Amino acid sequence: MKTQFARLACCLAGVMIWMTAGSAWAQDYVDRYALAAGSAELDVGVQPQSYPNGVIGAVMRRDRLLRSELSKLGTPLKTHAFKRGADMLPLISDARLDAGLIGDMPTTIAAAVGKVWIVGLAEVSQNAIVTYGGSRVQDLAGKRIGYVPVSTAHSTLMRGLASSKLGSADVKLIPLTNAELPGALARKEIDAFAGWEPAISMALGASAQSRIVFRGLSVDYFVLSRAFERASPEAARVLVAGFALSIEWMRRSPKNVEAAARWVLADSKEFTGTATEVPVSQVVAITRSGILNVPSAPVIVKTPGEQPLTSEYDLLKSLGKLPVDERWDNVVSSFQYDGLRQVMAAPRQYALKSFDYDK
Repeated sequence: MKTQFARLACCLAGVMIWMTAGSAWAQDYVDRYALAAGSAELDVGVQPQSYPNGVIGAVMRRDRLLRSELSKLGTPLKTHAFKRGADMLPLISDARLDAGLIGDMPTTIAAAVGKVWIVGLAEVSQNAIVTYGGSRVQDLAGKRIGYVPVSTAHSTLMRGLASSKLGSADVKLIPLTNAELPGALARKEIDAFAGWEPAISMALGASAQSRIVFRGLSVDYFVLSRAFERASPEAARVLVAGFALSIEWMRRSPKNVEAAARWVLADSKEFTGTATEVPVSQVVAITRSGILNVPSAPVIVKTPGEQPLTSEYDLLKSLGKLPVDERWDNVVSSFQYDGLRQVMAAPRQYALKSFDYDK
């Protein structure tokens, strides 16, 4: 048993080194949160610069009923803004973060080392490779490409390059945050980027020379620390109810989703100190297409014969970023959490028709 845990720790440490090599990705802001394992708070990671993922987080953190119920259970809600989902992984690994809204690549890593339950869908949308002036993926050979390491867009980039028989060695990869990508392209510091909304729309709107040359599907998830769920199963279900209600509340009224869009823009400004150059109407449109118009959401619908995260796992494994010994079983088991079904089956207990959000 000790050997198994040691191997898990070494594996995760290797992944963390890969993610942070050459860059203080998370050090500049995460340390200020002073998160600690075993704290009374229920610590949730959100991404206010990503839509609709961040919109869900903005609604959840303003849920008065959610905050009240969690406080009664002795686990008061506390949210923390992150630049990207991968920055949450070390904190989830050592139980300093209890839940988060993250993309499929970081979800795969966390699941592969047995750290999370995958609760439900937070986003189903498009990533894209956007170029300045070029019209084909093969034109990217030798070019500077901005990307967000360990992200859904990273996966899209690798697939896009492979479609033209290119690899990472054939281009110059420049790690950036999604928020930095449009500006870097406009300043011609990069020739292309792989990103998600709102970076895609911002780049396309800034110049007629910008165009999409490859698209890929992006799926974000709401994940829950197994350690937290094991220690506080009822608090975990209350949090899951708050997640499901955030989507239902936005679906109920155009005014609700507009309010949520304003909230996430405010959260982004608070986090970065700079107002996002994205209108409310665009955030609303992205949120509708990315989650509200997905009929099953937040439930994860599995296609017979297919297992979610297979391609992401295979890509990470091919890059040598995951262990090769029996880790796929961990990913499969991560989808076996039954909390969302339990919540949906008890609408009165979890007040699934009651809404009360901050104004």
